[in-house]
Amino acid sequence: MTAQPETAPDTAAAHSAHDDEDVRPYPFERPSAMQACPVYKELRETCPVSKVRMPSGDHAFLVTTYDEVRTVLSDQRFSRAATLEDGAPRLAAAPQKFKSLLNMDPPEHTRVRKLVSREFTARRVAALRPRIQEHTDALLDAMAEQEGPLDLIPALAFPLPVIVICELLGVPFDDREKFAAWASAFLATTSRTKDEMLEAQIGLFTYLSELVEAKRENPGEDLLSALVQIHDEDGDRLSHEELIFLGISLLVAGHETTVNQIANSVVALLTHPEHLAALRAEPELIGNAMEEMLRAYPPGDEALLRIATEDVELGGVLIPAGSAVLPGLASANRDAGQFSDPDGLDFHRPTNPHFAFSHGPHYCIGSGLARLELQIAIGTLIKRFPTLQLAVPAEELPRPSGMLVHGITALPVTW
Repeated sequence: MTAQPETAPDTAAAHSAHDDEDVRPYPFERPSAMQACPVYKELRETCPVSKVRMPSGDHAFLVTTYDEVRTVLSDQRFSRAATLEDGAPRLAAAPQKFKSLLNMDPPEHTRVRKLVSREFTARRVAALRPRIQEHTDALLDAMAEQEGPLDLIPALAFPLPVIVICELLGVPFDDREKFAAWASAFLATTSRTKDEMLEAQIGLFTYLSELVEAKRENPGEDLLSALVQIHDEDGDRLSHEELIFLGISLLVAGHETTVNQIANSVVALLTHPEHLAALRAEPELIGNAMEEMLRAYPPGDEALLRIATEDVELGGVLIPAGSAVLPGLASANRDAGQFSDPDGLDFHRPTNPHFAFSHGPHYCIGSGLARLELQIAIGTLIKRFPTLQLAVPAEELPRPSGMLVHGITALPVTW
């Protein structure tokens, strides 16, 4: 669906989102760690723009079909910056009122994103391949020295993305447990109390502030040092607040989603042995395979909350100005109107315009790096461990709940 002209919608044609029905509580319960929540399919078929009640108690319009999700992600009438305004609807109990890259709209967003985009060009990311391969090999060497069953999360899925983002940003790897705990609370919806979420925000802000000062005194070749220099030379290009929260955004987003996606992809392959065999037979399929697993088993269900800045008609539903809107990325990825056999895996899918990395101005700036990490991690793992298998039934794999991201909290494997 293309963006509508910026005029008031025809309210006679539009209607409110099933006001006569009960508003559903959100987030929905997931049947298992890897099974798609059936509520999304029901909504795609019966009410693709529907009202939900978020953990904060505020209502939002949940959008579940591909074309409508793409509109929300690309139409500037659905604003991220508006979520910072006093009284704006929010997802979780604790507000996140700070000017990070994720909470900006163009042209401000364009200005800040440009400052870091050079670090994530295809050429610079490709140059990281030998280093990522080296770290992967070292982690798998250590894994091979042990006897199974072994938890693949601390063995590979967690340390690899954390090492990479720490090296890129210039964050001490020894601090990984500390900032990972803050990041987990930072991304909570219902799994943490309001006080715990606010404490995590303060913890991350304090940590990055101290790290920025350390970079100012002893700069390195890392991205954070470069951003400090940009701020110090020209505060109009990057304010102090923007600098700190840019560092937080890159640190949190740079590892949380990839950790979960590595685990999701491993489970997807081990529970679809015919696809695992095909990938082992044709290793050159790894790129297509990762795109398909990103589509079918992404590390999160929704994109970040937007606010409608004016009345918008979407999918035949009138969304009033000031309303919260949740774009359902994972649901759109399984829309039969866009993808054939959307609930199956197809490593030969000719085109795969999934939304695992979002779309529009907030398309993930680190998508190229994440793709490279995933391809190297999964490709090397299945080659090094040809008899890899789950050590517990798939339905017993524990999963986090009440989080913006989801995956597997423990992944016991043997070989």
